[in-house]
Amino acid sequence: MQIFPAIDLRGGQVVRLYQGDYDKETVYAQDPCAVARDFIAAGAGYLHVVDLDGAKDGTLANFDTIAAIAGQGGLYIEVGGGIRDEDRIRRYLDLGVGRCILGTIAVKDFDFTERMAQTYGDRIAVGISGGKDSLTLLLALNELRKFYPQKFSIYAVTVNLGFQNLDLNEIRALCASHEIPYTVVETSIAKIVFEDRRENNPCSLCAKMRKGALNDAIKDLGCNKIAYAHHEDDVVETMMLSLFYEGRLHTFSPVTHLDKTGLTVIRPLIYMREAEVIGFVNKYQVPVVKSPCPADGHTKREYIKELLQQIHRENPGVRDRIFTAIQRGNMEGWSDYFGSH
Repeated sequence: MQIFPAIDLRGGQVVRLYQGDYDKETVYAQDPCAVARDFIAAGAGYLHVVDLDGAKDGTLANFDTIAAIAGQGGLYIEVGGGIRDEDRIRRYLDLGVGRCILGTIAVKDFDFTERMAQTYGDRIAVGISGGKDSLTLLLALNELRKFYPQKFSIYAVTVNLGFQNLDLNEIRALCASHEIPYTVVETSIAKIVFEDRRENNPCSLCAKMRKGALNDAIKDLGCNKIAYAHHEDDVVETMMLSLFYEGRLHTFSPVTHLDKTGLTVIRPLIYMREAEVIGFVNKYQVPVVKSPCPADGHTKREYIKELLQQIHRENPGVRDRIFTAIQRGNMEGWSDYFGSH
């Protein structure tokens, strides 16, 4: 179950109307931004905002207030009330609002509603590490959106862990050449993991902190989906990692819904082999950035990868058979996406 905190705005204040009666108003707060921050402190990831002035007379009296709430970040915001034309939808989305709620107009004008759904489709964030997988996914989605029947937009996001020798200039140039918005989130994760905490198993803590920073940035961008570049080999390796080190049969699924943030994770490359990714990168000379992490290449995942390569050499086709077993094994999240490579 998802709980959506909500505030009603009238005259720039947080109010409630008694049974929708504008003459029976209770003011709960004069600073909506402070209320939004309180929701963030309580662990909320979403905020539903109703513009009562807009709903009543179609004005934009609360536009600056909504802009201030969106501008301080930390929440995925949806707005309703008085949204009856494309210009208002576009203005709200430009603020970083993630979702516009259509009310009466959705019932009165089905053509308008359908046209807006086609025009302003999914906002998909692509997590960019700089490696071959994430850059392949970014370029593939960029080409797909040129002819895909449902409109979507993409936003590249990199979480900079704080390593001094990470050069992102080529990625910036790549995104600029394809007119893809690119955001770099600066963090001190590397210092925390390797210097302050000196983790024996740095990957686990790093991954949690990186995902937290990434999800916050995604919400600030108003995205409703995030695309990860996991491919078929990653699926098999993750299942083997779970089997070896957790004593369970588990791996990630093609689509995952994150209840806490309201985001949907998609993995478009999940039926693609790593060798195909490497071939794409080599053919199109994609500017891959080498990971500066000192643990790169020295992880349990790397051990499992090498082990699977050895097993595959001795038993050709074993990786594909494991992947088929995952598809047919009633694993969580896979039943709706069963299919062959």
